[in-house]
Order: sequence, then C-alpha cells, then structure tokens
Amino acid sequence: MKTLSLKSWGHLPALAWTAAFFVLPLIAMLLMSLSERIEGRITLTWTFANYQAFLTKAEGTFVGALINSVEVTLLTTVLSVLVAYPLAYILAYRIPRQWQRLVLVLTVLPFWTSYVIRSYSWLLVLSENGIINQSLLELGLLSEPVGMGNSRFATVLGFVHFFAMLLTLTIYANLVQIKESYRKAAADLGANSLQTFWHVTLPLSLPGVAVGAFLTFVLAIGDYITPQILGGSKELLLPQAVMLQLGRQADFPLASALSMVLMLVVTAAFLLSARHLKMGRV
Repeated sequence: MKTLSLKSWGHLPALAWTAAFFVLPLIAMLLMSLSERIEGRITLTWTFANYQAFLTKAEGTFVGALINSVEVTLLTTVLSVLVAYPLAYILAYRIPRQWQRLVLVLTVLPFWTSYVIRSYSWLLVLSENGIINQSLLELGLLSEPVGMGNSRFATVLGFVHFFAMLLTLTIYANLVQIKESYRKAAADLGANSLQTFWHVTLPLSLPGVAVGAFLTFVLAIGDYITPQILGGSKELLLPQAVMLQLGRQADFPLASALSMVLMLVVTAAFLLSARHLKMGRV
C-alpha cells in the first residue's frame, strides 16, 4: 500500500504542471472566445459570434488563412521528412559509431542560432540582391533578379531548414533502436539491401517518422515568426491573423476563437496519427 501511495503521489507534479500551464490557459482561452468586446470592455456573453465571424468575416479571409496554414504546414512536413530520413539513415548506418556523436552535435548546431536570425538570414539569401540571385546573374542563368523572398516558397524553405534537423534526430533515435539481428536475418533469407530497407528498416522506423512529422506539424502550423518574416504580407496564415486581431484591433475574443480553431486542427492531426505516435520496442 505504501508503494502504491508513493507512485500515485509521484504523478502530482506532472499533473499540476499540465493543469497550470495547459488546461487552465486553454479553458481561459475558450471562455474568452465565447465573450464579446463591447465598447472596449470584454464581457462573457456565451456567444458563438466570434466563431461565426471566422466563417463569414471579410469574405472568408480567416477560412482562407486556415487553408493557407494547413497547406504550408503539410508541404513543410512532407519535404522535411524527405530530407530528414536519408540524413538519419546515413547517420545511423553509414557513419561509424565513434563519429556519430560529433555528427549529432553538428546536426543540432542550427538550434543554437536564434530562430529570428535564421529567418532574416534566409530573407537576405533569397532577396533580389541576395547570394542566389547574384550567383545566377554572374553565371548568366538569369537576365534580371528574381524575387524569391516574401513568398510561400521562402516560408516553406525556412521551415524545412529548421524542422528537417528536428526530424533527423527523432528518426535517428528510432533507427538506432532497431536490432541489427533483424537486418541480418533478412540478409540471411536472401533479401538484398533495398528489400531489407523496404520490408524491415522502413516499417520499424515509421513510429519515429510519425513522431517527428507530428511535432513538425504542430510547431509549423502555430508559427508566427517565419511566415511574418519570409512570407511577408502576400499570403495570410492563421497565426498572423491572430496577431493582427491582438495588435491592431485588440479583439481578444476573436483572437481566442481563431486560436481555438487552430487548436482543433492540431487535435484532429493528433487523432489521425495517434496510433503511430508511440515508439514501439524493436
């Protein structure tokens, strides 16, 4: 009985932390989304007017912003997986064990640089006077500079640069858990390298891919900095719409409603991928 009591008490700090920094703020945001801003004062009126505004206001601007966010996030997630998986595979199976720690350190180096600095760096690289345009002009491949900044392309590129490294780490962590005996057994049964990868390594590494992809989706769809710096004002994403309501309109109820919609999208993504999110023992 004493052991069970200690185990039950051991969960309290984690539960208290979750309640204080997730559950209570979420409830507060939900209540705010059901409120109204009347003559500069916010009143809890239990209204769904803010959610109706999301669907109807400004000819579907907010719905369009949500669609843009989902499209950019899905594209970022897919490209990040395609970039990260080969890197993780090479790191796990092609680089000697004694060098893997050094390569891992080099892999996480981008995380040591400020997120804002990285975004502005890409803006400088992609600008009309940036390195890419100047190099292509000198090589004669372009007759005039091409503006690649302030676009969806720039936003996705900035996202992939950051999240591909995060995905590499999660996939690598799963790949190194796969027992070498499984791959040797496949080889003993006559499987070549491609068949071993397709029937053994890839299926067993999918939990790591799912975890990394979900983290990428959650972080990218709620990101404000990169779309604001690299995307400019040509394409509105939902986090930018939330900040506009807070910064220019001070409309906290509508901003809360938009945030709750974003939370519902993340919840839907979690439910769709929940069965793949547990790292199984291999």
